[in-house]
This record gives sequence, C-alpha cells and structure tokens, in this order.
Amino acid sequence: MISRAVRLLALGGACATLGCSNPTGGAAESALSDLGCTIPVQFIADGGPGKDGIPALTDPRLVAPDDPEASYLLAGDRVIGLHVGDEHLAIPVNIGWWHEVVNLNRSGLRLAVTHCPLTGSSLVFERGSASNAEFGVSGLLFMNNLMLYDRTEQPSLWPQMVRGARCGSRSGTQLPMYPSVEMTWAGWRALHPGTRVVSRLTGYSRDYTSYPYGDYARADNPALLAPMPAVDERRRPKERVLGVVFGDGKGVALPFGALDAVGPVAAISLSSGGESAVVFWDRATQGAAAFVPRFETQALTFRVVGSSVVDEQTGSSWSVDGLAIAGPLKRAQLVAVNDAFVSYWFAWAAFYPGSVLWSAP
Repeated sequence: MISRAVRLLALGGACATLGCSNPTGGAAESALSDLGCTIPVQFIADGGPGKDGIPALTDPRLVAPDDPEASYLLAGDRVIGLHVGDEHLAIPVNIGWWHEVVNLNRSGLRLAVTHCPLTGSSLVFERGSASNAEFGVSGLLFMNNLMLYDRTEQPSLWPQMVRGARCGSRSGTQLPMYPSVEMTWAGWRALHPGTRVVSRLTGYSRDYTSYPYGDYARADNPALLAPMPAVDERRRPKERVLGVVFGDGKGVALPFGALDAVGPVAAISLSSGGESAVVFWDRATQGAAAFVPRFETQALTFRVVGSSVVDEQTGSSWSVDGLAIAGPLKRAQLVAVNDAFVSYWFAWAAFYPGSVLWSAP
C-alpha cells in the first residue's frame, strides 16, 4: 500500500533542501516565495520521506539482458531506453519506482534519467545547465510531481515536468531534454539485443519486482497524494499519454488508448507553428515516440503497410524508436523531438493545460 504521508509543505521542508533558515508559524509558503519560487507554492507538498529519503543512483552497474542480475525484469515491465555514444541503455521503471533519479556519466555526457511514480512521467535531462551537478530527490512534490534538487552549494528545486528550476538561485533555468523512449522490456530487447540494463545490485536493499504504491497506477484510479488543480476528466486519470510540446509552446497529448484504437502500429502526423512531427505507435511494445519527419535533407511521410510503418519516399520500414530496420535507409535514425515524453493524463493536463487532446480519426 501507499506509505507516503500526504500533507501540505511541512515547516522547513524546502529550507532543509535549499539551506535557508527555517520559517516559523504559517510562513512556509512565504519562505518558498522568498526563495524565488515562480510556481504556485500552494501546490508544493511534502512527499514524506524527506530530502534523499528516496536515494538517487549514480552510474549504477549495467549488465547484459541475460545476466542473472537482470532477472528481476519481466517481459511486460517498462524501461526508459536511450542511445548514448555507441551504446543502447535501458533504465527500468522498476528502478525509478524506488530511486526516481539515475545520474549517468557516460560517453562524455552528463545525464539525469528521471521517473516520477506519482505522475507516471519519464524524462531524461542533460545536466549542463545545472553545472553538470548530480541530481537528488528533494522529498517535495509540485502538483504530485517529483521535485529534483541539484547537489551544489546553492541548490535549486527543479520540478521534473516543468523541465527547469523554479525555486532557488537557478530559478528560471531550463533543463534541456535528451532523447529517450519508454516501452516494454521485451520490446526494447527485441529492438536492441545488445543493450545494457541496470543491475538489481544497486547497493540498496529494495525489491525491484514490487511496485510500492498499491493500485495507485490503475488507469481509472482517481486517488492522488498531494494538492493540485481540478483534474481534467476527459480521459482516465492515469491513462498513459505521449505529450509533445512544439516550439510555439503548444502541446498535444496522444492517449495510448486512442493510439491503440488506430491499430497495432500507427504513424500520426502533427504540426504547429510551422513545425512538424510524426508519432510512431506500437502496440506490441506499448511504446510511442515523436520524431522530426525527415532524414538528413529529405522530408519523409509515413503510412502503415501491413504491420509496419513505411516511409513513402524510400519504402524503408521504421521501428517505434525511429530506427530504419529494413529498406534503402536501413540503420538510419530519425531525430527525436526532445520535448516529448510519457506521463499520466491527469498530470499532462495539469502541467500543459492548453494542450490539444488528440483522438483517432
């Protein structure tokens, strides 16, 4: 069952994270405002465990898929897949349930792979705008979403789905995203059999086969742990959606249920403000991802042929993670739309309230 105590921001909670003097009386919200918070502080809550009570990982051991240390994963478990240097890496959502942040230093990149179990959101960031500092779990929530903090002398608070600092010395600084795709472990292994995956030997005693939040993630479960604005009821609260944000700030939410209604695979064209994107959907892997619809200088359009997504210009077939798996462009990789990620519907609707809710034709 869910063990986190739910309460409004405890006195001193933010100050314990940011190193300020503790507020007294009813001054917690004022203290957050004094720290330069540019988000509604009434929706910041204490998640319960406290700063680093959920321990972030740094450069955990990575093993091959058939290694006994990867045996905690079932075929249907979800992973965050990414391509770093010459490697394909899988960070299991099971690890995210218990650690929420995995700091990676690999191939010259400084990344933070993040998953918030309460909003179902998986985002990967480059840490350069935080001076390449590691990120930890602050213990605070903003509209039920994980608030990261940077491990520097003057730490700031970074709500994950806001994708930037909103309290502290770096308030207003954005975190650039790094391309990733969330799908089933079986699907990722099939696409990338040489992948490496986080070992169960993390240095912490956790049962990575066990989801610690009871039935919280059931798609129609309306239960939330912390204050937030009214929930948009047009879709089930915890249905997964792929959210895409265009350069003009406009968002589109594509519910997995609506994508599945199209068929086993789909290629959905989107556009806004002169920008275009294509979303690939694959029922078998339960994955969806957004890409720029071109390879190098050649614009591409896509359609479904049988059980494959094929581009009309070359006849090449493409996987859900944007890799050409057959045809003249085999092994070509589409450029991902960085400002796109998976979350629960209730969370996407709250963080990007002006988004278009996509529905199948």
